[in-house]
Amino acid sequence: MTGASPSTQQPSARRPTVVLLLWLALAFCLAVLFIQSSFTSPSAPRARTLDSPDQPSAEASRLDLDSDQVRELSGFQSRVQQCVASRGLGLTADIVDHCKLVLKFPEGTNSTWYNAQFKFFEKLKYEYDVCETILLWEQYRNMTTVLTREYLDVRPDGWLDYAPKRIAQLGAKKCYNRTLCEELLSILLPAKPPFHPRQFATCAVVGNSGDLLKTEFGQEIDAHDAVFRDNEAPVNKKYAKYVGLKRDFRLVVRGAARNMAPILKGSSDEALIIKSLTHKEINAVIKELPNPVYLFQGIVLRRGAKGTGMKSVELALSMCDIVDIYGFTVDPGYTEWTRYFSAPRKGHNPLQGRAYYQLLECLGIIRIHSPMRAQRVEDWSDVPSRDEIRRAHAAAFRFKRRETGQADEPGLFSNCKVWGTVDPDYGPVSGTSDMSETRRNSNYSKWELLPLESLRSEAQEHHAQMGGVSLYKMDGNKLDDLVCVRHNRSSG
Repeated sequence: MTGASPSTQQPSARRPTVVLLLWLALAFCLAVLFIQSSFTSPSAPRARTLDSPDQPSAEASRLDLDSDQVRELSGFQSRVQQCVASRGLGLTADIVDHCKLVLKFPEGTNSTWYNAQFKFFEKLKYEYDVCETILLWEQYRNMTTVLTREYLDVRPDGWLDYAPKRIAQLGAKKCYNRTLCEELLSILLPAKPPFHPRQFATCAVVGNSGDLLKTEFGQEIDAHDAVFRDNEAPVNKKYAKYVGLKRDFRLVVRGAARNMAPILKGSSDEALIIKSLTHKEINAVIKELPNPVYLFQGIVLRRGAKGTGMKSVELALSMCDIVDIYGFTVDPGYTEWTRYFSAPRKGHNPLQGRAYYQLLECLGIIRIHSPMRAQRVEDWSDVPSRDEIRRAHAAAFRFKRRETGQADEPGLFSNCKVWGTVDPDYGPVSGTSDMSETRRNSNYSKWELLPLESLRSEAQEHHAQMGGVSLYKMDGNKLDDLVCVRHNRSSG
């Protein structure tokens, strides 16, 4: 046979197919090379390799930092969650994300407080932004919480717009007559801060809860360097074993301020801090007292606990290293808010306060002492350590600043919105020319005249670290609204 066999015909028949496949492979390689070159062209950033000397892009750096911050904050959230489970007496914490969590009361908790204005019963769960909370309260450790003359002088339109907000019955919304406003405020307006951060090592803030009668915390409370009390809460032998006898500071609402004389009876040293406003009637009472009296300068914690007790915690934290609170808790199955010295009082929202105080304890800000804790062992190991809190604070600061497009370099004065400078010897002590002889001859101005050198070493070190700058809050609870006042001696 002259015809070729199938085996001898196969190579020539497949040759076009092989050539086609080679061309396709070549085209694919060229396409891959083109795509790679487009990623490494001068118009696009090159991918970073381990042996590449190039620095990462700004966007890559931001993502890396954000990732580190989220990881740090998420770990901290887990520690807070564990702390609430251990110390919360039934409260639980559900983590929403690296900053937000929800504190919940157990099912069956009796919510009896009814808000007639907004027509709802007190809630059994509350959402908090832990990042904002830890930043806000760390500010309080460095702040002044008493209204001063330097604050009004440095704050823009401080005398014109802000001063009238602290004077009741003024008859005007602005202080066009500054002399009149100065006359109304000068009785309780120091030139500079009378109190200082870290002035005391340990402080007790004593609330008014009826739960205080279930324990005998009196001697323990009195062992603190300073004790803070609220409104008309009595301090006498009848309640001494429950609430102690030591009296250093008392925060009062305007109504209680009218009754200052009987409240302060028996103590000429107890400093009175008025929570909101003063007016002629209150000033007339102050002029007869030997006690130091000032106006509170703080913020509104809209999502936190409400009431005078919360302000007392703010006041204490601005002066104290450790803040222990007593008489702020209610039984999880409470039916009404009780006071240790009078009949039950409606109008409080203790569940909201109970949740917020628990959050503050698990952020290392306060320590709660309560008869509900069966074993009172001084063990705070389930609370995040100061080092954990410091790292979380740094991560939260950077994260929040980046959220708002601000520079994220931390610093003592990074949140100063307003700056001003006064002379260290600037301004008079509080008082008026028509004070009574009792007040004139008393030691009411002792805190204003206290030499810095007489403070504990930690307070002096803090003052040096701050460069002698005083920090104040403006309005609301924003993080970047501080008024910062330098104290520099004038060349004259």
